[in-house]
Amino acid sequence: MSQFENVTIVKKANTYFEGKVTSRTVLFADGTKKTLGIMLPGEYEFGTDDKEIMEILAGELQILLPGDEQWITISGEGEFTVPAQSKFKLKVTGVTDYCCSYIQE
Repeated sequence: MSQFENVTIVKKANTYFEGKVTSRTVLFADGTKKTLGIMLPGEYEFGTDDKEIMEILAGELQILLPGDEQWITISGEGEFTVPAQSKFKLKVTGVTDYCCSYIQE
């Protein structure tokens, strides 16, 4: 899906790691939520409340998912899923554009 229709956008940015990771929240009529954001180069660790599907729209990064020992590399576009109530690590080596979907289970 290259665009969203009939949504509400929260104007205030979600800002993390001294502004190196930012996003905007997109709310859908059915109650689902996504964020659209940018990550600058750096190393980050995030925690999840809900299951998250991270769609990388453009960028360069490595991901270490919970319980894994091998880093996953994405160059350009890609996707990964993070379980609810977990933590994951990112090594961002190039400016990365992403869309995160939150899945309540």
